Amino acid sequence: MIVKIEARLNRDRPVWRRAAGVRAALTLMIGGTVLAACGSTSPATSAPSATPTPVCTGTTANPGYSNGLATVSGQATTLSGAGSTFVAPMMSVWTKAYATANSVQVAYQSVGSGAGIAQLQANTVDFGDSDAFMKDSDIAKAKGPVVQIPLVQAPVVVAYNLPGVASGLKLDGDTIGKIFSGGITVWNDPAIKALNPAITLPSTPVAVAHRSDGSGTTAIFTDFMTQTSPAWVTALGGSTTSVGKTVAWPVGIGGKGNEGVSAVISQTPGGIGYIELDYAIAQHQTYADVKNKAGNFVEPCEQTAANATVGITSYPSDLRVDIVNQSSNAQAYPITGLTWALVYQNQTKAATAAALVNFFSWVLTKGQDLTGSVNYTPLGPTLQALCIAQLKKITVNGTPVSP
Repeated sequence: MIVKIEARLNRDRPVWRRAAGVRAALTLMIGGTVLAACGSTSPATSAPSATPTPVCTGTTANPGYSNGLATVSGQATTLSGAGSTFVAPMMSVWTKAYATANSVQVAYQSVGSGAGIAQLQANTVDFGDSDAFMKDSDIAKAKGPVVQIPLVQAPVVVAYNLPGVASGLKLDGDTIGKIFSGGITVWNDPAIKALNPAITLPSTPVAVAHRSDGSGTTAIFTDFMTQTSPAWVTALGGSTTSVGKTVAWPVGIGGKGNEGVSAVISQTPGGIGYIELDYAIAQHQTYADVKNKAGNFVEPCEQTAANATVGITSYPSDLRVDIVNQSSNAQAYPITGLTWALVYQNQTKAATAAALVNFFSWVLTKGQDLTGSVNYTPLGPTLQALCIAQLKKITVNGTPVSP
């Protein structure tokens, strides 16, 4: 089902956005009527509302990028990809729009970043996708050099299930780390109360939800906790083991994919977990404002995720860059990450190579204008141009696909 609307709920705060196709799982409330797609696990009523944050209201302009590569002829009419669940709602929008415009079917399996990397290494898909870039040790297991191309950025939200408590609960990194390492076990813990003196918090036990599979979303979230929470680092045995696609969670219930963690939170009073923003909005879940590097508690949304790259003036040539908690911008949401398309640099099939270059060139230009429809953030102009340049590295038997 594709729903065409102008009004869209942002964390159950009304935000007026440009009209766009909304993924089938999205549940919308308009004029008091709930419209739910079949199979949705959304509750019958929305989560408590909260006062809108000004930076997250209003309309965000499309970037309108037009610097794509010339279409390469002779492309295949099908492509296969696998990986990140973080990017799955966005990938669904892209693949449907691209099929309509270009008659090329891109089949994407939302299996998690770790599995996406593994499938690329095994060469069982045409491209992988991961929210944690491939490290040298990952590339060493691949069947050749890999081009890694950021596609979009988005916030990882700290979602919670506290009946009567609206979105906007304030949490800082150290408190989040204590929650997810088991140091905070009830919601009215003094550390949470100190950050939220105006809110009456229940004595409900904290029920942590985390990923059970290898996850780039986990890598983003644990990166933030490792940077900001000494308690988390200590509990995990040091900074080399406190961050990654998989960690030894001290407490909690595992869920597979962003959708699995979202379901655990929804079904568990006192639940708390980390998921990409659109999953939280789709399920009417409440989520926290998180303290950033500038010392402000910031709502996660398209605009504050865009601010997460403000101040980053240079990028490594391979675009393996960490943007988590890097910006000192006053309105930067700190738990913001990128997702990378993973493509073998040296392709052997000309038709597949052409299709890959054409698809990702479209994603990085026209596709960036679709990001707001599912609460993702387009790449900024500097990074976007570098990503287009990455596509030029793809070759067929040593010859560049796009000159």
